[in-house]
Amino acid sequence: MKWTKTIATFVVLPLLAIASMPSLAEPITIKRLDGSSITSTEIESKVTHLMASSCVTGLGIAILNDNKIIYTKSFGLRDKDRQLPLTEDSIMYGASFTKAVFATLVAQLVVEGVLDLDMPIQKYLPKPLPDYDNYRDLADDPRYLTITLRMLLNHTAGFANFRWLNLSKKLEIKFTPGSRYAYSGEGIYLAQMIVETVTGKTADVLIQERIFNPTGMHNTSMQWQDRFNDNLAVGHDKDEKSLGHVKRKKVNAAGSMDTTLNDYAHFIQGVMQGSIISKEAKAIMLAPQIAITTPTQFPTLSTASSDDNKHIQLSYGLGWGIFQTPHGKAYFKEGHDDGWENHSVVFDKQKTAVVIMSNSANGDHIFKDLLELLIQDVYTPWKWEGYVPLECGNGMVGSVLER
Repeated sequence: MKWTKTIATFVVLPLLAIASMPSLAEPITIKRLDGSSITSTEIESKVTHLMASSCVTGLGIAILNDNKIIYTKSFGLRDKDRQLPLTEDSIMYGASFTKAVFATLVAQLVVEGVLDLDMPIQKYLPKPLPDYDNYRDLADDPRYLTITLRMLLNHTAGFANFRWLNLSKKLEIKFTPGSRYAYSGEGIYLAQMIVETVTGKTADVLIQERIFNPTGMHNTSMQWQDRFNDNLAVGHDKDEKSLGHVKRKKVNAAGSMDTTLNDYAHFIQGVMQGSIISKEAKAIMLAPQIAITTPTQFPTLSTASSDDNKHIQLSYGLGWGIFQTPHGKAYFKEGHDDGWENHSVVFDKQKTAVVIMSNSANGDHIFKDLLELLIQDVYTPWKWEGYVPLECGNGMVGSVLER
C-alpha cells in the first residue's frame, strides 16, 4: 500500500541521516609538540585519575591545534556542597588571566599611536601622581617620575604584588624602576589608570569593545553580572570546602575578570590567529623585556637568584611570561587566588596551546603532569610556578601520573 511505503521512507531517511553522522562519542585526536598524538579518551581517563589523586574538585581543559580550539572538557564539580557539575560554560574566576587580556588591549593602543610604552606615565596625567588618593604614598619618592607603561606591564616598576604585603601596608617603590622583575598587580592597576585617562573610556568598556565582543566572549565580564548566578562555579580550599565566589563590582585590570573555559579559550584563539591583535602589536607584546632569575615567582620581591631557568631563557614580555624551547618561543599566563588555579600556555610555531582552569586550591598540583600529558609540554618552568605535584591525604610529593 502507498501509505506503507511513504511511512517507511520517512522512517528510513532519518535513520540513514543519523547513521551518516559521526558518533558524538567518537574520540578526538590531539597533536602534541613532539609529533605524537593522544586521544580524548586517553586524556579523560588520566585526568580523572589525576584529579582523584590530588583532591581537585573541578577542572576545565581546552586544547588548540592549528590555532583552533579542537577540544574542551570539564571535569568534576562547580559546587561540591550542592553537587553541581562543572561545565565548559560555568562562570569561573579568571584571576590574573585578566592581565593578559588587558595587555592585549594596551598593545593595540600602542600600535595605534594612542600610547607610548616608554613615555613616563606622569606625562599622561594632568596632575602629579601622588595627588591622586590611591598614590599619595609615593609623594616622598621621586622615582615615580621615571616609571613607564613598559615597566608596569613587564613588572619592573618596583612595586610589591599588593601594597598590603608591605610591612607599612603602603605603596612603596622597592627598587630602581626598570632594573629587575617583580610580579605586581599594583603595576597593572596603575597602568589601567593611565589607559583610562588617555582614552577617556573605562577599561571594561574598551575590553568589551575590542576583545570580548569580537571573540564572542558573551559569558565574560570585568565586573560581576547577576546573570552569572545561573551557572556559577565556587572556589574550594585544599580540603574541598567551599570558598564561594567573590562578586567583584570594581573593574581591576589586574584581576577582576569572571570568565568561562569556552570564552577564555576563544581569547587565546584570537591572540593565536591574530583576529584581535595585529602582527605588529603581538610582536611588541611578546618580545622578551626582562630576564627572570628568581628560583620561584612568589614571593615577588625575593632577591634570591638561580640558573634553573637559564636554559629556557625565562623572561617577561608585556603582560605575559615567555620562554624558549626546541619548538620555538612559548608564552604563558596564569591566574591564582584562594580556591582558584588557572594556567595557559601557547607554542606559536607549533600552533598549539592549552588552557587549564580549576576551582580548587589543589588544581595546580596536577598542572605539571597535565601539560606533559596533553601536549608533551615538558618545558614550562613548573618549579618556578610552584606547580609541585602533590597527592592529597598522605602529603607525598612526586608525579602522580607515574604512580
